[in-house]
Amino acid sequence: MELSGPWKLQHFEVGEKPAHELAAPGLDDRFWIGAAVPGDVHSALLERRIIDPPYFGHNDAKCRWIERKEWWYRTPFTLDAAPEEGERIELKFEGLDTFAAVYVNGHEIGRTANMFREYVFDVTRIVREGWNVLAVRFEPLHLHHRDKEQFEWSSYTKERPWIRKAAMNFGWDWGPRIVTAGIWGKVRLTRRKQAKLTGVYACTRSLEAGEAVLHFNAQAESFRKGTQAEVEVRLLDAGGLEAACAVLPILGDRGAGQGGAAGGVGRAFGQAEAELRVRDPRLWWTHDLGEPYLYTLEVVLRAEGEEVDRYIQPFGIRTLELALRNDDGSNAFAFILNGVKVYAKGANWIPADNLIGSIPESTYRGLIELAVEGRMNMLRVWAGGIYEKDVFYDECDRRGVLVWQDFAFANALFPDFNRDFMDNVRQEVIDNVKRLRNRASLALWCGNNEIDWLYDMKSAAGDITGPFFGERIYHELIPEVLAELDPARPYWPSSPYGANGGYDANDPHTGDRHNWQVWHGSVYPRMQGEKPRLDYSIEGVTFKNYKRDFALFSSEFGMHASANRYTLEKNIPAGQFVWGSAEMAYRNKDTNHRKGILLMEGYTGIPRDIEEYMDFSMLTQAEGLKYGIEHFRRNRHLGSGALVWQLNDSWPGTSWSMIDYELLPKASFYYAKTFYHPVLLSLEHEPGEPLQVWVVNDTLEPLRGTVELTVHALNGGTAVYRAAFAADIPPQSAVRIGAVEEAAALRGAGPEEVTAVLTASGFAAPANRYYLRDPKDLRLPETELDVRVDEAAQAVTVTAAGPGAARFVKLELPLGRVRYSDNYFDLLPGESRTVHIWHPEGLTLPWPELRVSALNGKRGTFGI
Repeated sequence: MELSGPWKLQHFEVGEKPAHELAAPGLDDRFWIGAAVPGDVHSALLERRIIDPPYFGHNDAKCRWIERKEWWYRTPFTLDAAPEEGERIELKFEGLDTFAAVYVNGHEIGRTANMFREYVFDVTRIVREGWNVLAVRFEPLHLHHRDKEQFEWSSYTKERPWIRKAAMNFGWDWGPRIVTAGIWGKVRLTRRKQAKLTGVYACTRSLEAGEAVLHFNAQAESFRKGTQAEVEVRLLDAGGLEAACAVLPILGDRGAGQGGAAGGVGRAFGQAEAELRVRDPRLWWTHDLGEPYLYTLEVVLRAEGEEVDRYIQPFGIRTLELALRNDDGSNAFAFILNGVKVYAKGANWIPADNLIGSIPESTYRGLIELAVEGRMNMLRVWAGGIYEKDVFYDECDRRGVLVWQDFAFANALFPDFNRDFMDNVRQEVIDNVKRLRNRASLALWCGNNEIDWLYDMKSAAGDITGPFFGERIYHELIPEVLAELDPARPYWPSSPYGANGGYDANDPHTGDRHNWQVWHGSVYPRMQGEKPRLDYSIEGVTFKNYKRDFALFSSEFGMHASANRYTLEKNIPAGQFVWGSAEMAYRNKDTNHRKGILLMEGYTGIPRDIEEYMDFSMLTQAEGLKYGIEHFRRNRHLGSGALVWQLNDSWPGTSWSMIDYELLPKASFYYAKTFYHPVLLSLEHEPGEPLQVWVVNDTLEPLRGTVELTVHALNGGTAVYRAAFAADIPPQSAVRIGAVEEAAALRGAGPEEVTAVLTASGFAAPANRYYLRDPKDLRLPETELDVRVDEAAQAVTVTAAGPGAARFVKLELPLGRVRYSDNYFDLLPGESRTVHIWHPEGLTLPWPELRVSALNGKRGTFGI
C-alpha cells in the first residue's frame, strides 16, 4: 500500500513543542496545510502561496527561513486486519530529506540521516487494525553540522561534507542555494508472510554461438526459523513468452555471495544461484547501434508453497566492459557493448529542479526524449545531485541510452575517519547498487566528481594542507561493496582520473578528462604537484583550444549560453530583462562573469543589448561545441567519447546547459542533431589553411558515396566553388577524403563573404554548414524573412526572401516545453525551411505571438 496521502504539513521553531505531542494520534491537525508525497516543503508552501515562486527574481533568498525550521508531516492510514502469526508489516521510505524522526501511533520507531538511503521499519507491533497515524519530523540541518569539524575544502559551502544530501541544494556554479526538506520518495506499507526477497541480481555472463548465459542470484530473509523456501525465476520476452526459467531452493545461511548482502549487512537467511541460458537472444543496444530490446525478469519467492514476494524488472541481455587498452597496447577509455566499441555521445545530467522531490515524471521523459532526439547515447548522472529516480533509468533502459553513474560525492573532503559516517555511506552505497544493478542502461559506477584531481591541485596551491579525507570511500569502501554486489560492472574511482608519466589526474593520455581550458581558462598540461594556473584572456578561454585536446574520453566540457526568452522573461521582474541588469547577473551563478564576455568578445563581439546577448551566447555555445565535438570525433582512433557539460538546468538561469529549465532547447541542441549524428560530414579548417573534408562513421556498416563541398556567396547565394569527393568509409572510422586550398575554394571572394556546405549522396548524412571566419568578422548582408504559418498543420515555413543569406534563424513562442522540429538554422538566399511546432501535452500554441528573427535581420521585424 502506497501512503500517498492525504498528508498534512506544519512548521515550528526547533523544540517549540514536544515531539510526543505533535506525533500523538489524537492531535488536531485541521489547520495544518496539505502536502504532496513524494514532494518537499518548498513545493507545499508554494502550492498554498505561503511563499512566492522561488525562481522569480531574488525570491530564492527570501525563502531561506525554511531551512531553519522544524517541519512535521502527518497522515492517517487504515489497516484492514491485525497482523497474523508469521506475518510482518513493514514501513518503507524511499527518500527522506534528510534528518528525520519517524513516529507511528505516537511511538518513535527510528531516525534517518541520509537523503540517498531507503529506510525500512518493522512496525508489526506498533500498528493496529483500523485507524493509525504516521508522523515524520524533519530537523534543520544546522543542528547536525554546527559542532562538526570544518574541512579545508568543500566547494561553495563548508557545511555539507558531514551531511548526506544533494550537494547542489547548497548552491553550485549553475544554481541557487535552496536547502530542501521533506518526504521526497514514495512511502509504502507492506504486509509480508514468512519471508521476503532482500536482493535479486542478474547479469549477462557471455554471448556466444547464438546463446546468452545469464548469472542469477536471489537472497531472502525469513521471519521464523525452519522456513522452507524457493524462488521461481522466469525471463519473458516482449510478447510474454518464456525465454528461460528455473525453480531454485533457498539454501542455507550462507551470508553474502555474489550479489549478496556485502560484508554481512542485512539478515539474509539464504540464497539461490543459477545460470540461465537463452537461445537466440535479442540483445539490448544503444538506440544508435540497434534496438534496446528488453525482456522482463520475474522472480517469485515461495515459502511453504505459498507466494510471499515478487520482483519484476525490465532486463536487457547485453555485455559491457570498459577497455583501458587498445589491441596494440596503447591507452584507451572505451565502452564495449556486445563486443562493439561505442563512441559515447551525450551530456552530463543534473537534477531537473532544485525541488527534487516534486519533479514530475513527464519532465524526466521529456528530457530523455530530447536527448535521444539530439542523437545522444550516454548521460552521466553527476555526483552533486542524486541517485536518480526510477523513471530516469526506466526511460534510459527503454530508449537505449547508457548511464554513467557517479556516487554522490562532489568537490569536497569527506570524513572517512568517522565510523558512523562510513557506516552510513556504506549502507547508502549498498541501497543504491542493489536498486540499480539490474539496469541494462547502467554502464559504469564512478566514485566521485573531480575530488582526486582537485585535491592535488588545491594541495599544490596551498589551499589544502592535510590528508586526502574521503580517499578510503572511493578507493576502498565502494570497490569492496561493488565486488560483492555488482562484480560484472566497471568501476572508475573518480572523474577525471588517470595520471600518466607524472601528469595530473586530468591527463588526456590516460582515463577520462574534463576540459576546462575552454571557459575556465585552466592552463594545461599540468604535472602532479604543480601549482595550477588560469588564463583569463580571449586566447585562454576560447573554444579553439579544443583542437589541442586529444583526450581518450571527454567526460566534461562546455560553455555558457543564455536561457530562452520565455524562460527569462517569466522569472525576471519587469524592467530588469535588460543586458547588464542586476537580475540578469543573478541568473549567472558562475564564480567569474568575465569568462562569457571574453568568449563572446573573441568570437561574436560583445553584445550591446539583451537580444544580442541571447543570440551571441547561444551562437558561441553552439558553434563552440560543434568545433570541439567534431574535432574529438575526427580523432576517434584516439578517443571514444564526448559528454557535454551539461544537458539540463535545475532553475531558470544562465548556464552550460543545452536545454533550459522550461525544457526549451538552446541552439546547441539543434546543432547536436548534426554533430552527434552517427554519420558526420565535417570540415576541418583554420583561417588561411586548407579546407579538409572528413566523414565520420559510427555505424556498423560501411558507407560508399560522394561528398560535395560547395562554397556560396553570402550575398546572392551564388556557388563560387564546388567539388566532389569519393567516400568509401569503413564501419566505425573517421576518414579524411579530400582537401582544397582556401584560396582555390574562394575563387577571388573574401573569406568573410562566403559559407561552405557539405552534402552527401549515396548514404544518409545531414548537411553541415561552415563559415571561414568568425561571426564578428563576417560581412553578412541584411536579410529579409518571408514567414508563412499553417496553424492546421502546426507548421511554419521561413524563406530568406532578400538577396542576403539568413544567419541563425530563430523561432520563438511564449510557452514552455514547446517542441520545434528545427531551430537556429541558416538559409541561403531563396532557400526555405518548414518547421513543425507542437506541445507534448497538447496545449494550444499562441500563434499570434510567434517571433521569427535572424541574426542579420532588420531590427523590429520579429513578428509574423
